[in-house]
Amino acid sequence: MIGSGDAGAIAPVRVACCQIAPEVGHKKANLDKTAEFIERAAREGAQIIVLPELCSSGYVFESRAEASSLADAYSDGETTSHWANMARDLDVYIVGGFAEKSPGELFNAAAVIGPQGRIGLFRKVHLWGDENLFFSPGDLGFPVFATEYGTIGVGICYDGWFPEFYRTCALKGAELVCVPTNWVPIQGQDPKREAMANILTMASAHANSIYIAAADRVGVERGQPFIGQSLIAGYAGWPVGGPASATKEEIILADLDLASARRARRWNDFNQVLRDRRPDAYR
Repeated sequence: MIGSGDAGAIAPVRVACCQIAPEVGHKKANLDKTAEFIERAAREGAQIIVLPELCSSGYVFESRAEASSLADAYSDGETTSHWANMARDLDVYIVGGFAEKSPGELFNAAAVIGPQGRIGLFRKVHLWGDENLFFSPGDLGFPVFATEYGTIGVGICYDGWFPEFYRTCALKGAELVCVPTNWVPIQGQDPKREAMANILTMASAHANSIYIAAADRVGVERGQPFIGQSLIAGYAGWPVGGPASATKEEIILADLDLASARRARRWNDFNQVLRDRRPDAYR
């Protein structure tokens, strides 16, 4: 499904979220699946492709040893090398989640890769649940990355529950924030309402006048269900791609004019959402 991020505008970039079902421990099969979906998205014109959290390793680890056995280095590891080759061959940008092995530590990480190779690394700042048993908290903050299409921020899953994440990216100049995620059911969720994750994503896009592309996974892994519903939110907060199915693997796409996110921050003659901040009042 394809949405438009700015009706009437010429959209210079097509963004895809690939919603897939990785299997923990099956690294080769998972990488093969990411390749299949990256190729499909590229055939549909996608230029920036977002993959789920920990999509090369799977998510529900039984031990730190298992997590470590499925992790690899950012600079020359199997996962990022695989994606770098695809980004080069298909002339696309890829933002994907993987388990990163760093000397003495493991991180829940996301790589930003372009046609010319690796661009940057994000390490999940806010760890969720049993992730605390396997991973160290991210130590790189919330960096942003320049591309030919615009400036990209990155976060992973539970980072999206913290307004400071999106606000920091916006203040650093991000126009699009890519979120590899593994959303799980939220207690008390009304099945007739949007997923809480979707509500938070839309609200954060609106409050910061940024695009957000959140690529979730589906399926059940070692008893843990995942909710799908990947979403691309426009800078006004409304969905422009998705939400995807709660159960099926699929690709959602949206054509985005990233520069419009900055222009739209001026809401009227008096108000600009980032300029109106009052840090003196927040202490």
